[in-house]
Amino acid sequence: MKNTDYNGYLGPRLSREAQMLRIRRVMEAELTETQRQVLNGYYLQKKNIPQLARERGVNKSTICRTLQRAERRLRRFLKY
Repeated sequence: MKNTDYNGYLGPRLSREAQMLRIRRVMEAELTETQRQVLNGYYLQKKNIPQLARERGVNKSTICRTLQRAERRLRRFLKY
């Protein structure tokens, strides 16, 4: 496998299927239910922040914070 330089990572590059499986596993194991729902709504269902806020009955800033925390947590666990 070819090595790639991504933020200091020099290990083998995973296939897209392997990457997606890894992301799903981390999401299930490490994110809260709310974080999973917001990530799915925003990235997979292509909903915008105001839509998600209305559906959940919360302020837009709450959705933004939840999304940021979920993304940060995903990045942290996907480093390894």
